[in-house]
Amino acid sequence: MKFFALLPLAAAALMMTSSAHADNAAAVSDQIKGMYPQLSTFYQDLHAHPEIAFQEVRTAAKLAAEMRAIGFEVTEKVGKTGVVAVYKNGAGPTVLVRTELDGLPMEEKSGVAYASKAHALLDGKDTMVAHSCGHDIHMTSWVGTARTLVALKAQWKGTLLFIAQPAEEIGGGARAMLDDGLFRRFPKPDYAFALHSWPAPYGTIGYNSGIVSSNADAIEITFKGRGGHGSAPDKALDPIAIAARFVVDVQTLISREKDPREFGVVTIGAINGGTVGNIIPDTVRVRGTIRSFSPEVRAKLIEGVSRVANASAAMAAAPAPDIAITLLGRAVDNDDALVQRTAPVLKQALGDKNVYLMPAMTASEDYSEFVNEGVPSMYFFTGVYEAKAVEEAARPGGKPLAFNHSPYYAPVPEPTIKTAIEAMSVAVMNVMAR
Repeated sequence: MKFFALLPLAAAALMMTSSAHADNAAAVSDQIKGMYPQLSTFYQDLHAHPEIAFQEVRTAAKLAAEMRAIGFEVTEKVGKTGVVAVYKNGAGPTVLVRTELDGLPMEEKSGVAYASKAHALLDGKDTMVAHSCGHDIHMTSWVGTARTLVALKAQWKGTLLFIAQPAEEIGGGARAMLDDGLFRRFPKPDYAFALHSWPAPYGTIGYNSGIVSSNADAIEITFKGRGGHGSAPDKALDPIAIAARFVVDVQTLISREKDPREFGVVTIGAINGGTVGNIIPDTVRVRGTIRSFSPEVRAKLIEGVSRVANASAAMAAAPAPDIAITLLGRAVDNDDALVQRTAPVLKQALGDKNVYLMPAMTASEDYSEFVNEGVPSMYFFTGVYEAKAVEEAARPGGKPLAFNHSPYYAPVPEPTIKTAIEAMSVAVMNVMAR
C-alpha cells in the first residue's frame, strides 16, 4: 500500500523536475538572445587573430579579460599560456568547462569577411595561422556560457572551474596545465564538460557514452642510407627507396594484421629528404600518426610500425632507422552515468530530434588528460552547417562539406554558437541545480 501511495508523489516530483529543466532552458535562451551581438564581435575577432600552440598570448589575455569582467577569479599562464577562471556560488559540486585556445599552422581559404591573415613562427619558419578546427567557436561559447551561468546563479550552486587550454592541436596543453598544478592549485572538479564543433547541421548536438575519440600517437622515423650521385645508385644506399617501401608496407598492419572489426589507422603525412633530383641523400625523415580506440589495437600498431620500419631498412642492408613513437593523447571516455543524466535535459532544451547518438570520432583530443585524473566527464559535439548543405553532401555526387582542419572550414556562427551555449549551460545547471 505504501508503494502505491508514493506513486503520485513520484510523478509529481518528476513533473516538477521536468518543469524546472524547461524553465532553465527558457531562461538560458533569453540570456543568449540578449548577449549574442557582443559575442558575434568577439567571435570574429578571435577568428581573425588565431595563434598556434603555446603562443596564444593575445587569445589568452582576451579570454582572461572577459572572465574578469563577468566576475570570475582569473589566473593566467597556467601551463604556459592557459587560463583558469573560478566562480564560487555557495556549497555544491565543482564543475569544469574546458575550451581550447590554439589555431592551426595553415592558410585559411574560407572566403569569410573576417578570415585570418595571421602569421606565426613555427620551427623558425613563417607560417599562416587559421582557426580551421572551430576553437574560436568553442571559446566564444565558453564565454557565453560563463555569462549565462552567472546571470542565472540563483538557479544553481557550487563552483565553476572554467579552463582555457593551450596547445590542443599538438596534444600537450592539457598535460602542461596538470603539471603546473591545475588540480592542486584549484578545486578538483566533480564533473567536467567539453564540446567540439562538427560538420553536422547547426542546432543539433551529437553525443555518446564511453569512447568518443581515438588514441593518438605520433610517428617520426629517420631512415639512414649513404648519399651519392643519382646516375650511380649502386655506389650509394638510397633511403628514399627504403622510406617508400615502408610507406606502402606499413598499411598491411591495417589490412592484414588488425582485426577488421576494430578501428585503427596509420597515416604518413610527411616525407622529408633530399635537395635536388640528381643527388641521393644520406637520410629521409618520415612522419605520421597512429589512431586507435582500444589499448590492444594501439599496442599492435605501435609494435607493427617499428617492426615494418626495421624490416624495410634490413631489406636494403641499411642501418637500423631511428624510430620515435610518441603518445599525443588517449581516447576520451565519457562517463555513462553523467551522459544518462545529461542527455534528457539536452533533448528537452533543444528537441528530441536535435540531440542524437553518434559514433566515436576517429580524431583525437588531449582533453582525456583531465578525464583520466578521475573526473566524470561528458564530451559532445555541436553542428555548424545548414541542414540542406549536410543533406546534399550525403547524397551520391553531392557537394562535400569542408571538414575540421580544412582550409575551407567555415561554421555558420550565430546558430552554432547559440546552440553550443544553450547545450553547455543546461548541462552544467543540471548537475548544479539548487
